[in-house]
Amino acid sequence: MEVFNTPSKIIVTCNRRLSPYLQGEIRRLGFDIKRGFATGVELMATVNDCIRLNLNLHCASQILYSLDTFSASNPNELYDRLLTLPWENLIAFNGYVSVTSNVNNPTISTPLFANLKVKDAIADRIKSKKGLRPDSGPDLHKTVVHLYWQDNQAEIFLDTSGETLAKHGYRKHPGKAPMLEALAAGVVYATAWDGQSTFVNPMCGSGTLAIEAALIATNRKPGLFRMNYAFMHILGYDEQVFFAERRKLKEQVNKKTQAKIIATDLSQEAVDIARMNAKTAGVDPLIDFHVCDFADTPLPDGPGAVVFNPEYGERLGIHTKLEATYARIGDFLKQQCAGKRGYVFTGNPDLAKKIGLHTSRRIEFYNGKLDCRLLEYEIYAGSRRTKNENPSDANLH
Repeated sequence: MEVFNTPSKIIVTCNRRLSPYLQGEIRRLGFDIKRGFATGVELMATVNDCIRLNLNLHCASQILYSLDTFSASNPNELYDRLLTLPWENLIAFNGYVSVTSNVNNPTISTPLFANLKVKDAIADRIKSKKGLRPDSGPDLHKTVVHLYWQDNQAEIFLDTSGETLAKHGYRKHPGKAPMLEALAAGVVYATAWDGQSTFVNPMCGSGTLAIEAALIATNRKPGLFRMNYAFMHILGYDEQVFFAERRKLKEQVNKKTQAKIIATDLSQEAVDIARMNAKTAGVDPLIDFHVCDFADTPLPDGPGAVVFNPEYGERLGIHTKLEATYARIGDFLKQQCAGKRGYVFTGNPDLAKKIGLHTSRRIEFYNGKLDCRLLEYEIYAGSRRTKNENPSDANLH
């Protein structure tokens, strides 16, 4: 089984509601998409193509290469089918394999049992051919196999990523309640920011939004921050393919971007962490950091995006302090951000109403399991809310 140059079905997974932005990235790389769905994208490609995808995508989580699709009504049928696959051509007898799964089968009470049957089939097959069993365990740092099993239909994949791609590797200091890097990239894409005008991130926390904006503006890909992927541990891997792709990443970095990126926070500690993360990502010269109240954020003239990711607490209950903060965010956008587009990312629609401005778009995201919105506001010079204007957004949901 030669997977590096043999096309097969590829599933690129992502967090819910990131699929439209992931599809855009994949198309820009020149791949044809067969199907998009809520948590990913399907296409046809080789494992060598997967190397390119792993290194380039900001919004992806895992990149899975399909080995076989089959019917299995119980664990024994699963084991018997997997035992027929030539695992000895994919995994070294002295290697290490881990198994992940998405299982919904009436005969399985825990996915761990399904994982065990997969490991047993792989190890037994390799031992029968090579005389030794590979090690196995939960770590995702070497060869990874993924089982998708719904009712009686099963599909087995090579996970070419291993550790999730959603963490981009530059954030050595996460800070408090950081936004996942893949989500932050999706938020930047959702603003349709042009990568040339101003990008302002008040209340920046650990700096993820500003850093992702800088990475996108300079065409820096996540593959620049990572040197281990699961595809490296599949038999037949040619490291020259990886290093050639990585050289392309370095060559395509745009060091002459005109983008102006500003990140501020009231906390000196948060700004210090954000600055360290930006340095690790290689974009610290592009970002102007300031310790100040968000209302004192310096704003250059001209167009651009102003993106807030404030705290949003619990969805229910009284938040007197947060209500005041959201009202001040609305005042700041209205009074100081004329000519720009304002954005507030929040999981609390009641607090969002305190902003007191009408949204031009409400873009759906999830932050973990929390249903969130990126609220867009077009700020016009001279606009004012009249005395009788309802500050709430009746359509916010």
